[in-house]
Amino acid sequence: MSRAPGDEGGSGPEAEAGGGTGQSAGQNTDQTSASDTAPDTAPDLAPDADADADLPPDLAPDPDADLAQLVEAGHGAEERRGPGQGGLAALALGAVGVVYGDIGTSPIYALRQALRPVAQHGLAPSAALGVCSLLIWVLVIIVTLKYVTFLLRADNRGEGGVLALYTLARLAFGRRVLALLALAIAGAALFFGDAIITPAISVLSAVEGMELIAPGLSDFVLPVTLGILVALFAVQSRGTEAISVAFGPITALWFLVLGVTGAQHVLADPSVLAAFDPRHALAFLSVSGPRSFLVLGAVFLAVTGAEALYADLGHFGKAPIRLAWYGLVFPALVLNYLGQTALVIGDPAALKNPFFLMVPGWALPLLVGLATCATVIAAQAVISGAFSMTRAAIQLGFLPRLSIRHTSGRHSGQIYIPALNWLLFVGVIWLVLAFRSSNALASAYGIAVTGTMIVTTALAVVLARRGWHKSLGLVAVLALPLAALELAFLAANLLKLPDGGYVPVTLAVVLGVAMAAWWRGTQRLRARERAERVDLQAFIGSADESGAARVPGTAFFLTGDPTAVPATLLNNLRHNRVLHDQNVILTVETLRVPVARPDERVSYDPIDAHFARLTLNFGFMETPNLGLALIHARRAGLKFDVMASTFFLGRRKLVAGEGHGLRRWLDRLYVGLGRFSADPSEFYHLPRNLVVELGTRTQI
Repeated sequence: MSRAPGDEGGSGPEAEAGGGTGQSAGQNTDQTSASDTAPDTAPDLAPDADADADLPPDLAPDPDADLAQLVEAGHGAEERRGPGQGGLAALALGAVGVVYGDIGTSPIYALRQALRPVAQHGLAPSAALGVCSLLIWVLVIIVTLKYVTFLLRADNRGEGGVLALYTLARLAFGRRVLALLALAIAGAALFFGDAIITPAISVLSAVEGMELIAPGLSDFVLPVTLGILVALFAVQSRGTEAISVAFGPITALWFLVLGVTGAQHVLADPSVLAAFDPRHALAFLSVSGPRSFLVLGAVFLAVTGAEALYADLGHFGKAPIRLAWYGLVFPALVLNYLGQTALVIGDPAALKNPFFLMVPGWALPLLVGLATCATVIAAQAVISGAFSMTRAAIQLGFLPRLSIRHTSGRHSGQIYIPALNWLLFVGVIWLVLAFRSSNALASAYGIAVTGTMIVTTALAVVLARRGWHKSLGLVAVLALPLAALELAFLAANLLKLPDGGYVPVTLAVVLGVAMAAWWRGTQRLRARERAERVDLQAFIGSADESGAARVPGTAFFLTGDPTAVPATLLNNLRHNRVLHDQNVILTVETLRVPVARPDERVSYDPIDAHFARLTLNFGFMETPNLGLALIHARRAGLKFDVMASTFFLGRRKLVAGEGHGLRRWLDRLYVGLGRFSADPSEFYHLPRNLVVELGTRTQI
């Protein structure tokens, strides 16, 4: 399998422990399969395969039974990905709970924040109608047209999200383009900035409804919010499979309540239906002057969470996501914004909290309780999305290998990353304690989301032009108005920098620099490896003359370059003076597709009687599980006894080089990030009793 020199991949300081570099720059991974490179005459799976051919299935021995401990290390089952099981209605209900949880909580604070800049000296009905019209048409243009209509078409084997879109654009170019790489890093970093703010503002805004039930409860808003968030992050390690089945019904009920409460006020004042006329939005912007920028920054809060439409594409598929949007979510959101507008036009004092004041006093506790449940679900969806984004970033070589735990035996998408979970926890709790109200947090919200959307638009333009070969004129006609709108939203949100907008921007810059430093350091490390490489074919030709003793068993040497002799093999030969009877040069590759198909999983290439190459391929949304993948390797022709096998992993101790200025600083950052890398045997799901680690000291 060919690879692009210096391309991005998943290896780091322990590059000898696997971590391939992905597919060749010009190769379409959709056409790659193990059968293309497997030998024509593969050996039998087991010596006695023919003897057992006539046995009943329940009596025939399992040829993979001796792989049990490897499989057990990887949770014992093949990873299941892709759209969930069930009919269209069931999947649409699931999409309501997971995909639309974040955008569904926006009515709690979006209209209130958008009206504040124009209501300081009294709220004019025309201003309220103009802001409502802006909210509706932002939902139409950004969510309906960009995401639901267009971006859901740009799937990478059914998966979506900014990194999936980057891999599509990268393949369209056929080579590494630093501008695309920078966009991918920026998009991922901005997503993490949003992931910290969303749980804080969502839960806090819902719990603040307690103040309307009884003013004396205001002192309990912060403690209750903190308690909910502590519990939410504490249960992440146990997984959410048991409670996630309730996400869809609860969130569907939430949207029904949004629609019904809004419709009641629309029926009381049907004149607000004029907000569907975009001229009201344009007229408002034309007469508001500088205040319109403040309003635009708040209006954008209505589409926070739209990125989840695309990011969660692989969990549900296009049709369920679209059905949920058109059939429930969009009508409910529009009705609620119209209802809030009708309420504040009739009673300007309701601007204090129009969402909760839409219901009578007896229903307020029920609405606060339901809103709290909805915001917890929204926060959970964002946290789960951050876990998935991190795994993809690790596989693409943007982050060091972190410990990843699966919390479900049935769904590989349900994972837990301890380091990220507690970093998010610290950030969310700090935000709640520092800002103390959703009004204050709203000032910090929106910049990261806007930036991510601009990155998505830029990558989509590249894909449409280079990958889909659309005409430049058509791409410009569709993209320029959208880009202009998103840039206007970004400019409006940048006004929030002094009031808290610096939080997500600072976080995104720090994460972006860290990811860039990690990618740069990995490429430099690979360049050093290539300069010091020993050709594998030449080594094999002289192996018999080395005088090393042959010992029985199979040795797997994990390496990032299958054409060179792994450093672990050289160190083992140098120190122990032995070669195993069977030596397998094992490379773990990260494909530029989310999930590798079964026929792509393995490439097995025997070299001679004692050496062979084995490449195990994983998508960038998968967790490398060598135990499970070796089952495919055995079926592809590799014969080995697990109990007589040893996995040799390299562990490097990196030290910064002699560079100066920024280069030396980036080298030090890379070395520091390497200390957070997970143990290679844990990351690749190998039992420790079969692993031997050999250490080296390397100057980057």
